[in-house]
Amino acid sequence: MTSHSPWDRSPSIEGHAALSAFQLAPDRIHLNHGSYGAVPLRVLAEQERIRAHIERDPTSFFQDELPGALRAMASKVAARFGGAAQDWVFCENATSAVNGVLASFPLQPGDEIVTTSHVYGAVLKAMAVWAARKGAHLVIADLPAISQSDDQVVEDIAAVLTPRSRLLIVDHITSATATIFPVRRIVERAHRQGVAVLVDGAHAPGHVELDVPAIGADWYTGNAHKWLFAPRGCGILWTAPDRQGETLPAILSHGTDAGYVPAFDWIGTRDVTPWLAFAAGGEAHDAFGGANRIARNRAMAAVGGRLIAEGLGAKCSAPESMRGAMMAILLKQTVPYPQFPAEFRQALAQNYRIIAPVSQFMDCLWLRVSAQLYNEADDYRRCLAACLELQDGLFHAQFQ
Repeated sequence: MTSHSPWDRSPSIEGHAALSAFQLAPDRIHLNHGSYGAVPLRVLAEQERIRAHIERDPTSFFQDELPGALRAMASKVAARFGGAAQDWVFCENATSAVNGVLASFPLQPGDEIVTTSHVYGAVLKAMAVWAARKGAHLVIADLPAISQSDDQVVEDIAAVLTPRSRLLIVDHITSATATIFPVRRIVERAHRQGVAVLVDGAHAPGHVELDVPAIGADWYTGNAHKWLFAPRGCGILWTAPDRQGETLPAILSHGTDAGYVPAFDWIGTRDVTPWLAFAAGGEAHDAFGGANRIARNRAMAAVGGRLIAEGLGAKCSAPESMRGAMMAILLKQTVPYPQFPAEFRQALAQNYRIIAPVSQFMDCLWLRVSAQLYNEADDYRRCLAACLELQDGLFHAQFQ
């Protein structure tokens, strides 16, 4: 492969020097890898190569090349995350995959679909709509904002399962609180009660070590465009073999009556370059350290996040054993008005050049920080200093 970044020449490069491997603005502190990822230059180059190849002869590509190319790339997904190529299909993102499962699942009036209070907001809205359409009930297991242990999460979910429960959707890594749930144990508990499980692993690929079939779920979806460095729009869905006959995408097209793989592989003309660049994203992840990078990101997030939390006298969302390369910090127990989190986030970005998500979750104000190879310890010190100043300005004034 042609060298596209300093990383290709120096495997030891990290910290701010590694920003040159991306298009990220070097004058900003990037502490939000979790939301949208960052695509390395080498992966963007491969995506552009694929796009140029398609444009030379779109007709031949889509009609003759694409089916085999997608299946070849699915085999790359299987080699990295387990299972067989025919178990894996591509989608635009995890939310798209969740909607496909919800549309396909045979709910009857009076059935229950279950999730937790930590579920991603878009998924919660989709569950509410699909439950209403099918006459089912949406049940939410109320978990505390700050998780205490794996045992507590498992028991709180199990407590709401009833004989009417049919489908449980649970996050692998929660979005608002960056908490890693014990999904294998949750699946085992739900299956003992006859409840099917979809694991929303939007944040998991490339973030934590991942053997999807070993989790035991009926479905597992994730985004390769966050922590695995694939281009945005590279979502993946694994379906257990005994569920594939009933699982279709939410958008139905020519492959609908041909089975699971054909139904997902062709649902109309789309930009398929993010999917065909999956392997390039995985290769970049490996070049950046692979399993070692996962461990180093986790260690940096723990140290940096703890520095911010202790400096602010704030609480972390979960014990260190339940965190990965992201950490959520509870800044305030109240939010003065709905726009305040966005204003706080914008103040960080505009006044301090710090990019980090700020959100309202369970009526509290949260700051979430990520750790990736382009971060340094000073990034978290600068974030702390900015938050302390905001406490004496915008932050303090709104909580008088």
